[in-house]
Amino acid sequence: MPMLQIKLYMYQLFRSLAYIHTLGICHRDIKPQNLLLNPVTGILKLCDFGSAKILVAGEPNVSYICSRYYRAPELIFGATNYTTNIDVWSTGCVMAELMLGQPLFPGESGIDQLVEIIKVLGTPTREQIKTMNPNYMEHKFPQIKPHPFNKIFRSRTPPEALELIAGLLEYTPGNRFTPIDAMVHPFFHELRNPETRLPNGKELPPLFNFTPL
Repeated sequence: MPMLQIKLYMYQLFRSLAYIHTLGICHRDIKPQNLLLNPVTGILKLCDFGSAKILVAGEPNVSYICSRYYRAPELIFGATNYTTNIDVWSTGCVMAELMLGQPLFPGESGIDQLVEIIKVLGTPTREQIKTMNPNYMEHKFPQIKPHPFNKIFRSRTPPEALELIAGLLEYTPGNRFTPIDAMVHPFFHELRNPETRLPNGKELPPLFNFTPL
């Protein structure tokens, strides 16, 4: 997919998340199949809220949620007190997939999913595990070094894109970019240029109109 379209669609996905997260809603199933795209107008819509939930602090939630390739590590660790940051992780996986043309973490089972993540991000530290699920802090994991993103993605990939993905795919949920953090990231600067056009020559959709409907 051309880089401009990745920017266009990802920005709108972050904008969708910023809106629903402000309302306390966690989608809990962000994946490519739940994104509706119109290539003529460049508009993206987030759909399928069948797994969505208003998260309430202190109330437990089911951990077996979210499609496997896009499942945040705290869910794999069985956390029930997770936050909307699980959507941010999933969105990082979607962005990586748009750039690679295939899933970044194609696990064949729940445990294999964690193995795929560790193969890329390296073994989580004890402190990182504590933020995901303290019950696993004494568990022994094989020590694997992170695989640099610039070795995973194509050589022409903009460094801003790699930086954004790295900020989304953080083990520690609270260290991940918020959707608004992502929206102001330099990766999206091209969209703010009034001269930027869609591949078909049409103007971009109104990405920066934040007035209420």
